[in-house]
Amino acid sequence: MRIAIDAMGGDHAPKEIVKGALAAIKQYQDIEITLIGNESLINEHLTDKTRITIIHTEDKIDSTDSPVTAIRRKKNSSMVLAIKEVKEGRADACISAGNTGALMTGGVLIVGRIKGIERPALAPMLPTFNGDGFLLIDAGANMDAKPEHLLHYGIMGSIYMQKVRNIKSPRVGLLNVGTEDDKGTELTKKTFELLKDANVNFIGNVEARDLLEGVADVVVCDGFSGNVVLKTIEGTALSLFSLLKQELTSSFFNKLAAGALKPSFKKIKSQMDYTEYGGASLFGLQAPVIKAHGSSNENAILNSVRQTRLMLEEKVVETIKEDVVKNDA
Repeated sequence: MRIAIDAMGGDHAPKEIVKGALAAIKQYQDIEITLIGNESLINEHLTDKTRITIIHTEDKIDSTDSPVTAIRRKKNSSMVLAIKEVKEGRADACISAGNTGALMTGGVLIVGRIKGIERPALAPMLPTFNGDGFLLIDAGANMDAKPEHLLHYGIMGSIYMQKVRNIKSPRVGLLNVGTEDDKGTELTKKTFELLKDANVNFIGNVEARDLLEGVADVVVCDGFSGNVVLKTIEGTALSLFSLLKQELTSSFFNKLAAGALKPSFKKIKSQMDYTEYGGASLFGLQAPVIKAHGSSNENAILNSVRQTRLMLEEKVVETIKEDVVKNDA
């Protein structure tokens, strides 16, 4: 399996990207990695070149760049070259922790959409209290959506959870303001009817307050709502940990108590750690394109490679192609 990685994307590039690639090569004997970026900067951290090659470029897409403009004008950037490796058949998949909008634009314009999928979607795995996690789809790729788009999100998410997370019959829920069948907007009402008749384990409407309880394995929504959910969960988690740290270091006795509870806090933090789930898949494209978190460390990149490898091994894209045709028939 050949995976192209944008070595210059993300807050900690290229150091953490390279370290993650090295860890992946060590753990998986059936993969080859191409790192795309500034060769001299990559080599500062590349201690082993076993099954790793480098494509040199000094150009990169910044987080502040306009997605469409960046893809069209920065044709020699590390992200664009990584995507082109997939398009031209030299890689089976690509990973980037860089500009999300640019990666989505590049995926659509260069790799191309699956026939029948009008709007590809961004789908991260988010933590739940039981540690299983849930797939949120769409998390911001498309601010406006039609019922047919959300139907496809449910189908693609279900396939991913079956193949990659090994859940036999994933529970697909539709994000809404209530659990009653007739709740919500025209979009959610029409989507409800489509999902009810689709070949997925649709459990009905789910509310945002129940997501971390693991109410569903796949949560379907438009990109605007999904991005609000994503940012709210991330912000709440960061704020809670910050408040806990502030309170537990506010006095001598609190510090003593914190020392005793440290193993428990570490366990909770690990359970809610996004790096354990890999990156957000861009579903609906002709090949796996994975968006790693912008602040990805070595572990996040390693798990993004693990996720990509499973998608290739389980032929997720091919299965999505088949099932979309079946459900649209």
